[in-house]
Amino acid sequence: MTDTGATKPPRILIVGGGYVGLYTAMRLGKKLRGQEATVTVVDPRSYMTYLPFLPEAAGGNVADRNLVAPLRPALNRAEVVTGHVVAVDHSRRTATVMPPAGDGYELGFDYLVVATGSVSRTFPIPGLAEHAIGLKTVEEAISLRNHVLWQLDKADSTTDPEIRRKALTFVFVGGGFAGVEAVGEVEDMARDAAKNYRNISRDDMRFVLVEAAHRILPEMGPDLGVWTKEKLEERGVEVYLNTSMKSCTDRCVVLKNGVETPASTIVWTAGVKPSPVLSAFGLPLGPRGHIDTAATLQVQGMNHVWSAGDNAQVPDLAVGEGAWCPPNAQHACRQATVLADNVIARLRGRPQKEYRHKNLGAVASIGLHKGVAIMFGKFRLKGRSAWWFHRLYHGAMMPTMNRKLRVFLDWTLATFLRRETVGLPEMARPRDAFVEAAHPESVLQLADRSS
Repeated sequence: MTDTGATKPPRILIVGGGYVGLYTAMRLGKKLRGQEATVTVVDPRSYMTYLPFLPEAAGGNVADRNLVAPLRPALNRAEVVTGHVVAVDHSRRTATVMPPAGDGYELGFDYLVVATGSVSRTFPIPGLAEHAIGLKTVEEAISLRNHVLWQLDKADSTTDPEIRRKALTFVFVGGGFAGVEAVGEVEDMARDAAKNYRNISRDDMRFVLVEAAHRILPEMGPDLGVWTKEKLEERGVEVYLNTSMKSCTDRCVVLKNGVETPASTIVWTAGVKPSPVLSAFGLPLGPRGHIDTAATLQVQGMNHVWSAGDNAQVPDLAVGEGAWCPPNAQHACRQATVLADNVIARLRGRPQKEYRHKNLGAVASIGLHKGVAIMFGKFRLKGRSAWWFHRLYHGAMMPTMNRKLRVFLDWTLATFLRRETVGLPEMARPRDAFVEAAHPESVLQLADRSS
């Protein structure tokens, strides 16, 4: 009798390497036995971004490399593939992968976890796509930091009042966690940076926060939302509620309440939506484009597919019938644990468990030594104590010990050293210097025009 070789273990394919993808793969790596299954993670980026630190990165309190967790070192028991999954064939159990180079190919799977996450939710506002910047990636956060500091350089170098006014006006649209934390951190950074300039003071700057609802930080409750608004206004931030941005053509921001101002910096943090690639995955979607899942995180009507996080519509059993889990890191990390255990249970023919998690609270930083927090729905913190709690909580939640230590080291050094306020706007165009060296006539032409 000829030995045909051992049967290949089933493949668990995880599409996405964010919160759900990373934590699910880590859990599977710990719980699977030997060659019980192969875990493959596909993501266009080779790292997971810890999103709550993006505002701090924009403010210069966390280094960009320290708020990302590289997938390959963190998932040494899994296969990590860099590329986009652009289609899924459930009848054949294959996914089409487009790598950064070369032709696309099919990757077979036995079990599928969809964790593509979310993207910025935008609207057809004139000028928005051309002039605004989001805050969903580490690249956007660092670009925002460099851009803001470059606006200070620009304003300091000219006496033209219109140029200065435009450069020193910063508009943030969206009063949720991302928008409030971003305006707080960036205002803090700009205030510190202004001390290094002879011709700029904080009084020359204008910070605007726009929110369509009647309050900011709705997850915190009305009292902490009001307190946060008051503290931002004490720092000179203009907060407009019950309004939205009408247009920002040519970097001229027009609000629906009639306020109009030129602004070189427009930050868009007005919510998120599921990744649009889901439409090619052949999955049942809810009214807002989320994957429709059961409380077990298994996709409705599909016994080989699971989903969780921002791209999923997960019943919130702790709240009650008809409620859905909000798209935040707290739920995503805990859903990933249950999801991984349920995939293993399906693999071993055991019953799956339902996801149930009572909200532990929420924390938000609004600048150095300033924050708000609510714990277990009862205890509320404001100011420095909330800021410390914010740092301890998110520092502990940062994946991998390597990144935890680096983040806490950043914070420790910042305790004894002044904030670093050097901007590197040229990073967005790294080849400019080389091109100028190769074509010196372009530099001479610029000098002629300025003389």
